[in-house]
Amino acid sequence: MPKRTTYFVSDGTGITAEMFGNAILAQFDMDSRRVRLPFVDTVDKAHQAIRQINHSFDLDKHKPIVFTTLVNPEVQEVFAQHCQALVMDMFGRFVRPLEEELGIKSHHRVGRFTDISKSKEYSDRMEAINYTLAHDDGQSNTDLASADVILVGVSRSGKTPTSLYLAMQYGLKVANYPLIPEDFERRQLPAALVPLKKKLFGLTILPERLSEIRNERRPGSRYASLENCRMEVHEAESMMRRAGVSWLSTTTKSIEEISTTILQELLPGRMAVQ
Repeated sequence: MPKRTTYFVSDGTGITAEMFGNAILAQFDMDSRRVRLPFVDTVDKAHQAIRQINHSFDLDKHKPIVFTTLVNPEVQEVFAQHCQALVMDMFGRFVRPLEEELGIKSHHRVGRFTDISKSKEYSDRMEAINYTLAHDDGQSNTDLASADVILVGVSRSGKTPTSLYLAMQYGLKVANYPLIPEDFERRQLPAALVPLKKKLFGLTILPERLSEIRNERRPGSRYASLENCRMEVHEAESMMRRAGVSWLSTTTKSIEEISTTILQELLPGRMAVQ
């Protein structure tokens, strides 16, 4: 299949268009160069974006694919009239049918994040991110009781990216705690975590994959050796099993899948995005 260029165009950050567009494109085996064009909120900016998109058409000799989340009718009209691409107007496809069904008009507000930044939910999310950063990789045992979730597992098993995703996407305060050789020698969870067992969730990983990841960071070290990785993973899984801590392997799972499993297990009431 010929290579296509895909654009995600929005009058805001473009994150919604990109996430939705990528989910759709994942259904197709195709090579695509992907470009996000945020803050296209005036007619002049629309024309600038279209010149870039149409130039891709000239280079690729195939229509680009454009996912848009644009609420300004004048900007939408510029794309409809001048864009030499397959334009997927996501708001048009979903907002207008909802307006008809509900019998009310949508707000058609540009830049909804301006409103969000003043809300309590936004403040709570920022607080959760700060908490999560301060409690990354066992940096602090202070105020662990305030955590919504505490992730445990061997080093490089995916705790940090999962913690940040839960904080940013769901506004959760997440601490993550690496299990270290001293914990394996004692064959029990760190003392600071024992009273908080209901908040614990374990992450594990195949030793072979763990060795690959660690070798990227410390090539040839004992820390990265397959033998050591096998030992650490075995001891960590045994420890979590004895302590009754739920856990899953991150080897073949995305952060989204890992986070969803954690929420289902510990906080089913928080499955809705904040």
